[in-house]
Amino acid sequence: MEFIWTTDLNSSSYNDAIEIRKKVFVEEQLVPPALEIDDLENQTIHVIGYIENKAVATARLYKKDATTFKVQRVAVSLDFRKKNLGNQLMLEIERYAQSKHFKTLVLDAQDHALVFYEKLGYHMKGEGFLDAGIPHHMMSKKLS
Repeated sequence: MEFIWTTDLNSSSYNDAIEIRKKVFVEEQLVPPALEIDDLENQTIHVIGYIENKAVATARLYKKDATTFKVQRVAVSLDFRKKNLGNQLMLEIERYAQSKHFKTLVLDAQDHALVFYEKLGYHMKGEGFLDAGIPHHMMSKKLS
């Protein structure tokens, strides 16, 4: 999988990210569009994974402080799941964060994905909560 990083909300790669997110979160998980496309879009860094020029995975990073990124909107297109692409996407996020000298990644994981993130070295923090009606837990990972 090849990755493109962007902060340009007018770019074709950002539009590819939005299309994946709409399908996964709005259509599949029934998240209201106003919650999915929020006021942080222009404050985040978007990554899009491509296979043979087709956008298949995406996420965004929000800078919480000088050493911490919050990983958000992690999504893999339905037809490309169970192919290790989510793992590749998260490893690319870690590579990018480390290249920018960030020390910690945090995220709000949907409960069905907790085992996925735990296998990547993330640890659960605190009590569960609902986000857009979906059970979540906060997780974090220290980068080496």
